[in-house]
Amino acid sequence: MGDLTGALTLAIAAAAVAVAVLGLRRFNWWRPDLGTTADRASYETLHLASLAAPALRGGLTQAGTTRAIKHLRALLGSRAVAITDGQRLLAWDGAAQDSLGSFAVEHAQAVMDTGRSQVLMASCPNSEPIREVVVTPLVSGTTVIGTLAAYVDSSSANLIRAVDEVGSWVSGQLELSELDATRTRVAEAEVRALRAQISPHFIYNSLNAIASFVRTDPDRARELLLEFADFTRYTFRRAGDFTTLADELRAINGYLLLERARFGERLNVTLRVAPEVLPVSIPFLCLQPLVENAVRHGLETKNGQGTVTILAEDAGAHCLISVEDDGVGMAPERVREALSGEPGSDHVGLGNVDERLRTIFGDAYGLTVATAPGAGTKVSLRVPKFQPGVHA
Repeated sequence: MGDLTGALTLAIAAAAVAVAVLGLRRFNWWRPDLGTTADRASYETLHLASLAAPALRGGLTQAGTTRAIKHLRALLGSRAVAITDGQRLLAWDGAAQDSLGSFAVEHAQAVMDTGRSQVLMASCPNSEPIREVVVTPLVSGTTVIGTLAAYVDSSSANLIRAVDEVGSWVSGQLELSELDATRTRVAEAEVRALRAQISPHFIYNSLNAIASFVRTDPDRARELLLEFADFTRYTFRRAGDFTTLADELRAINGYLLLERARFGERLNVTLRVAPEVLPVSIPFLCLQPLVENAVRHGLETKNGQGTVTILAEDAGAHCLISVEDDGVGMAPERVREALSGEPGSDHVGLGNVDERLRTIFGDAYGLTVATAPGAGTKVSLRVPKFQPGVHA
């Protein structure tokens, strides 16, 4: 990622130099205090790049390239600009589309085949003074996935350099879009893996507990069966990667009711939640595994009563959440194994939850675990109350 970021920075800077040489001065916010002409051209280049980037982060699509292409043409100052995927024209901006648009894919072929930029003749039959086209590849990894073409009256070394650099920058944005898509697929796979890890031990014990009440207390058996159905429906839902804190706590309540049917008076639950954080969006199934670990590993082997305490507090821009038990605790090396997701760790989903939190919010948002043998366990996390792209 560092190499890619550096390449993008160099591409934008090189494009700025090329634009400055070409004398592209299209600011409608021209200000004399922005420095030299080259400085102002650089500012404009960065501004246009920032306008094009969001559309390109959706990948090499017709909709995205159509939104971005006018900004790319402004960067290049050419008569027209075309983007293809090698098989079809995705977007065109500028003059002579009626006469030259049908040739865009033909102009792209040599570049798709060789992966090298080309300068071709593109005589326009109408009055537009377009004589040449500079075509550069759009690349993802080592694969040419499309082309960017600038149609001009005549090419120059500076223009060819500018087209190449803008093409490199566009390629970088497209690679970032693929990284975003890969990250999404990984997050979905992690949720599927977490669902697969929902403890068969819990399911078996829950059904046994329900069965034990069928004859002695059928009303309670019915209620527990409904709770079991609601919990499994929530766990295996297909409604997205995020949920609200309120919905996650509702599912946890069902889980704990089922566990209390088995533990009886041995299991106590304390829940303290600030009402203002209930609508906060959190990753789906990021709290339930923590509660399940508290019950299974903290209290199941403890003699006598045990308590699980769930807290959710408002902390300005963040929501602070903790799941604590007063059970048997664990050694630090077991914590490391659990958070690393090492094979053989029996702490359901702890590493999965930690990894998802860091992927979504950043490395500062992983799990914090405080524990020691005989001292119970407290797992804490914090999530931003508002985060772009995170909503239930």
